[in-house]
Amino acid sequence: MPTPSLAALPIRRLTPRDLTACADLSEDRGWPREEHKWGLLLAAGKGYGIDDPGGGLVSACVVTEYGTTGRPDLGTIGMVLVAERHARQGVGRRLMQHVLTEADTTPLTLHATPYGRPLYEELGFKVTGRAEMIVGHFTPGGRLPVIATRPATAEDVTTILRLDEEVFGADRTHVLTRLPAFVDHLHVAEENGRIIGYGAAWPNVDTHVVGPLIARDTETAKALITSLAARTDRALRTDIDVRHDELLTWVKDRGLTSMAFNAVMTYGIAELPGDWTRRFAPVTVAAG
Repeated sequence: MPTPSLAALPIRRLTPRDLTACADLSEDRGWPREEHKWGLLLAAGKGYGIDDPGGGLVSACVVTEYGTTGRPDLGTIGMVLVAERHARQGVGRRLMQHVLTEADTTPLTLHATPYGRPLYEELGFKVTGRAEMIVGHFTPGGRLPVIATRPATAEDVTTILRLDEEVFGADRTHVLTRLPAFVDHLHVAEENGRIIGYGAAWPNVDTHVVGPLIARDTETAKALITSLAARTDRALRTDIDVRHDELLTWVKDRGLTSMAFNAVMTYGIAELPGDWTRRFAPVTVAAG
């Protein structure tokens, strides 16, 4: 029986049962398997994929929607992957066009590598910002932040959700309520008994990823990073909006180094909603 052409292979919704196949696809492209992250994305978002008749996946991506169920305010696209054996054959373009059709009028955003950016620009995405990926072992030094931090409790969840929606610009409840099971550490920053920021650190291969990181100001963000770093012996990794130059300089002075820059791109919206001055790092670039 002849092998069907790539263009004839159907695009289907992925489910958490596809986690291993998604991790295999990541590994095929030289990425870490990141099974922990895939688990969150497939549970909280909408996965799309193309099955390979020979086994595994030809391609995959995930869209995480925020806002009202059925009428989202924003969708974040992540983990856009095409198997090496099927690369440069239009598969990624076809999958992205499917995502755009499914999204209808929902504004979209993504973090694009230099490799992927040309395709997204051809599809109508615009560059609206830039994020810097930094990695390394955090070493405290200099004047320590004086803002109080502590581990979050169940009683803090409502306040965290309210603060996050105000800063992010859309309701992320369905993702954030999964954080206690997903992250290793979830901390809040307080002033006079009022929560002014929160941050999390979750395990990914051999690092702890800091994100989300929402804070009233740079000093609060520093306090949260210091607090989270004190709880792990692993290297830290995070993606910080380049406009937060003071925080980037501070973490680099404490052992983290720049690994890459990604373009923040949007579709159907001129700029991201919310307050970027208090939004320091995403949950993950794949989910916003």
